[in-house]
Amino acid sequence: MASAMRTRWIPAVVLLVVTVLIWRWRRQPPQYSAAYVGDQSAILWNTTAQVRRQVGALRFGEKVAVLRRSGDDAEVRSDDGIQGWIDARLLMAPELWMRASDLLASVRTMPVQANGHTRTLSNVHVEPSRDAPRLFQFERNVPVVVLERRVNAVPEATQVASQEGSATSDEQKPKQEDWLLVTRAEPAKPDASQASAGVLAARGENPDAGADIPIAGWVLARFIELDPPSPISDYASSSGLHVVAWAVLNRVSDAGSDRPQYLVAGTHGGEGQPCDFTALRVYTWGAARNRYETAYVESDLCGRFPIRATGTPSGAEFRFAELDENGAERVYQMKQTVVRRVRGGKPSPRARG
Repeated sequence: MASAMRTRWIPAVVLLVVTVLIWRWRRQPPQYSAAYVGDQSAILWNTTAQVRRQVGALRFGEKVAVLRRSGDDAEVRSDDGIQGWIDARLLMAPELWMRASDLLASVRTMPVQANGHTRTLSNVHVEPSRDAPRLFQFERNVPVVVLERRVNAVPEATQVASQEGSATSDEQKPKQEDWLLVTRAEPAKPDASQASAGVLAARGENPDAGADIPIAGWVLARFIELDPPSPISDYASSSGLHVVAWAVLNRVSDAGSDRPQYLVAGTHGGEGQPCDFTALRVYTWGAARNRYETAYVESDLCGRFPIRATGTPSGAEFRFAELDENGAERVYQMKQTVVRRVRGGKPSPRARG
């Protein structure tokens, strides 16, 4: 009799347990995957149909909850409670967002090697590779600063596509390509070496478009055009030097004006070289002739970024790693217009220039 009673209670107990579990599950908020907006702006639509209306807009870096996906679209909800459909290709996974944040933090302590602007629409990657995830896309004529250079192989598929119909493509197309680590430049200041807002406006671009979005990443070097100051570009072109970096060593006063004196690094070859630069030039201001003059020349070296230029009590100083010397650091000092390499803590008695 007791056994029969227990058997009759089992279904009721099971039903009660299931009811409690369902009630608790419904009380818990649903857990959706998170993502970040990875474009300058993104429109939210009320539907994925062709006839639709805008329900909101999100800016770069905003965090959203991904509710569901349909093809290339995703339904998301922002922290403000705005819900709608977005192009899923504009979303960045949390893991990639963290990598982008770490990269941005690391470049803030790196010395600037050059200033320039994008030649065209330029994809910004988390690593120097076409296959690496894309972080952002710069528009044309976005001012950037260059921090580092690396060389990577051209993807095999790209090489095959470029070789179609060309029997001599191996000679014409480099199998190695240059990548530059860049970050968006701050607004130009008077006498700055980067392209000014006026220059950008003259090119038909809005210099303030997206300027408040902090971005750092790797861009194909051929998509970046450097903007060296006029004395550097004029003197370098006359010597056939391809400028890749420069720095202001110091400034001298002449007729009430401060004239910067420059260190310039460059190459004479194309893409894919192991050296970041192979030649150095120092241009100093000659008050007597009222023009810049070449104070120092050095070639046939294999330098690596970064070049660090500082001021010391004994004069301007710059240093960099030499690839051919197993990464040993080269140090140079400039006193007035004389530049010498420092060896063993003392300037070398022989200076070239």
